[in-house]
Amino acid sequence: MSKKYSIGVDYGTQSGRAVLVEVDTGNIIAQAVKEYTHGVMDQCLPDGTILEPDWALQHPLDYIEVLESTIPEVIRLSGIDKEQVIGLAIDFTACTMLPVDKSGKPLCFREDLKGNPHSWIKLWKHHAAQYEANKLNVVAEERGEEFLGRYGGKISSEWMFPKIMQILDEAPEIYQEAAGFMEAADWVTMELCGVLKRNSCTAGYKAMWHKKEGYPSKGFFKALDTRLEGVVEEKLAGDIYSLGQKAGELTEEMALKIGLNSGTAVGIANVDAHVSLPAVGITEPGKMLMIIGTSTCNILLGEEEKIVPGMCGVVEDGVLPGFYGYEAGQSCVGDHFQWLVEQCIPPYVREDADRRGIGVHEYLTEEASKLRPGESGLMALDWWNGNRSVLVDVDLTGMILGLTLATKPEEIYRALIEAIAYGQNRIIEAFEASGVPVNELYACGGIAWKNKLMMQIYADVTNKPIKISASDQTPALGAAMFGAVAAGREKGGYDSIFEAAKVMGRVKEEFYTPIPENVEVYKKLYEEYKILHDYFGRGENDVMKRLKSIKAGIKKR
Repeated sequence: MSKKYSIGVDYGTQSGRAVLVEVDTGNIIAQAVKEYTHGVMDQCLPDGTILEPDWALQHPLDYIEVLESTIPEVIRLSGIDKEQVIGLAIDFTACTMLPVDKSGKPLCFREDLKGNPHSWIKLWKHHAAQYEANKLNVVAEERGEEFLGRYGGKISSEWMFPKIMQILDEAPEIYQEAAGFMEAADWVTMELCGVLKRNSCTAGYKAMWHKKEGYPSKGFFKALDTRLEGVVEEKLAGDIYSLGQKAGELTEEMALKIGLNSGTAVGIANVDAHVSLPAVGITEPGKMLMIIGTSTCNILLGEEEKIVPGMCGVVEDGVLPGFYGYEAGQSCVGDHFQWLVEQCIPPYVREDADRRGIGVHEYLTEEASKLRPGESGLMALDWWNGNRSVLVDVDLTGMILGLTLATKPEEIYRALIEAIAYGQNRIIEAFEASGVPVNELYACGGIAWKNKLMMQIYADVTNKPIKISASDQTPALGAAMFGAVAAGREKGGYDSIFEAAKVMGRVKEEFYTPIPENVEVYKKLYEEYKILHDYFGRGENDVMKRLKSIKAGIKKR
């Protein structure tokens, strides 16, 4: 009997990646990546229309190009027959949403609407809907809406309804023209199999949907804006399906485009962070997975619903069937290392890195590794892209304290790493204080694989061992696992994600252990971090927001 394979496609912020995976081992046989042609549109639209601050848009065709490029490539690289591919599933950054017409066509494809920014896809890190998010949170709190507690007390501007509200406020004509608003994950899956099946993960975590209660009431939406009273029925039509179910089968049209057989099973779409949990073999509570990349997302299972201040959400069956899935995270991780390298590095660093034959990131990591905890005298707040947890406030900004004329680039680099670790520890403390235990830490993503210093600092600051995913493409592997589940045992796959996780999910044998002397120093430094965290983040000094407001006012002149 020939080997069976599944394909997972991971849609990130800048690119999409496909992996071809052996169903009976979990081994990745081939992978291919496609950078988005239009990237992240945060300055202007393709026609030159200028975007305002905090906008982040994408082009729908970029997502289709990923499928057309990467899937034929993994088949070619592996040398297998397409007949051996039994399943396919995707994961996505979220909330990444778009308005569509009755046929499911994105409104930005229309000639008369393509110059309107609101007709395009709003990427997860589109933060221009903060006004709407603030309004939603105030109204929900005034009305005593129970759903608010399930999201840590605040709904993020990154999520579905603030983005819908922004469209209604700033471009009501787009709101009226839209037959629906969709997660990009569901839109691409619909393109693959020809039917709309909304996934429970994005609905639960990003659109305030509850398995037992559904969406918030019409009364709540009417209180936000009378025009929103029927938003769910009018703009979010379509049943919601649990993860692990089959969305449909690959259409003939798409099969021709991507080089697979029509009829190949397509799994319900998922979110890049949440899909990663079974890929490291986690199938029970108490084990927190940190998906570390451009940003970081934390996923944790629980056996009951608890309210955790500042969490991104708790959703029944939101990650794995039978459990409550908790989410938290940090908005800026890899992004602020890239900022430092692109904007703040002197020529001698690049010259030294070139002489050593290494990249600037590797150079800074090596130099930062020579420093002891506390040696630089620096402390940073990891809010270059706002705070996702536990403050849930995108209007917060980054800060470095302790700079002198003797400060070196590697000291700043290490301070940024430490800031992320402190922020992570703050999240862990919030969960544990709320009765949701965090007994073990796991990590995946490119940084977890490449940056040993960062992983060791995580272990030292949290005082917990950290296990690392055995795959450097964990989300894509997780998506492929769900593709194998969509195919089912009869086709050579699995009948549940738990079965798939036992075979296909794993971590590396080596792991990071806290160093006792570092732990003691970081305990002291973390106390200082908490003081700064609360001083700037909880309203005692709103200077960050005042500066941001002044900046916005100047730019509008």
